[in-house]
Amino acid sequence: MRWHEITVHTTEEAIEMITNFIHELGAGGVSIEESGTLNKQRDTSLGQWYELPLNDIPEGRAEIKGYFAEGTDTEAVLADLKSAVERLADYDIDTGNPVYTWKEVDDEDWATAWKQYFKPLRVSDRLTIKPTWEEYEAGEGEIILELDPGMAFGTGTHATTALCLRTLEKVVQSGDEVIDVGTGSGILAIAAAKLGAKHVLALDLDPVSVSSATENTHLNGLEDRITIKLSDLLQVLNENRESGSSALGVQLPVQVVVANILAEIILLFVQDVYDALVSGGTYIVSGVIKSKQEVVQDGLAAVGFIVSEVNEDQDWVVLVARKP
Repeated sequence: MRWHEITVHTTEEAIEMITNFIHELGAGGVSIEESGTLNKQRDTSLGQWYELPLNDIPEGRAEIKGYFAEGTDTEAVLADLKSAVERLADYDIDTGNPVYTWKEVDDEDWATAWKQYFKPLRVSDRLTIKPTWEEYEAGEGEIILELDPGMAFGTGTHATTALCLRTLEKVVQSGDEVIDVGTGSGILAIAAAKLGAKHVLALDLDPVSVSSATENTHLNGLEDRITIKLSDLLQVLNENRESGSSALGVQLPVQVVVANILAEIILLFVQDVYDALVSGGTYIVSGVIKSKQEVVQDGLAAVGFIVSEVNEDQDWVVLVARKP
């Protein structure tokens, strides 16, 4: 089978939103390649080995490829994609004058080739991400996160996710109940459960995400400790108020909420998160590029959160906020 490969040459800042647009337009898979130059700082504190070869993508730029089945109206997809990307300016997201190209490719050119670069990777003192197809023997005290992201999600090694995992390791206590907003592949929910959380409620508005998170939860044997719902946080809060539903798996309010979503989206439900947390609870906020840090901190403070910690990796930050 042949596929239409549509490539968007854009900025790293715009990756998550443009990737989402491509999924919504019906892509059968998405791949992302960021700058691989020697100037790019990479965290090797835990012995990480970056196998991806260097490339000629400029610093701060990225190439996002979406794969569409034969018979797709490529011109219509490109028109819709360009329109969606142009609207990102309304959210103050710099897309860097994106360039669009497309060509036809065969299955084997993309469907599995990326797997050769996804190896077991230790992202924190205790947490290691392991692709399901790789053999790996865990060391003493090492927690393995089994992951099969498919072509719809990253491998969990992007700066925002890695930062979140390290922060979860410090924050989650045995017996905590946790909500993961925008769960994607489910990796943060899985990590929280393996770090000792009593139960995790994983939420996403994308049916593909719900399917992926469900599969990865099964791979890790955590079906009894992770509840996955097609929902947003406000809907969950409303359901709980109306019926006190036990189908959530957690008892609201909870001790920890984590969200690895773009800053513009995070600001839309800050009050909802505040309402979902117990007094003294923790909100881990990721997906925030440095240029948006101040506005996110202001949004958190506006509803009463106190930012107690800020961690950085490359151009991204994770904020740890406490509810008094």
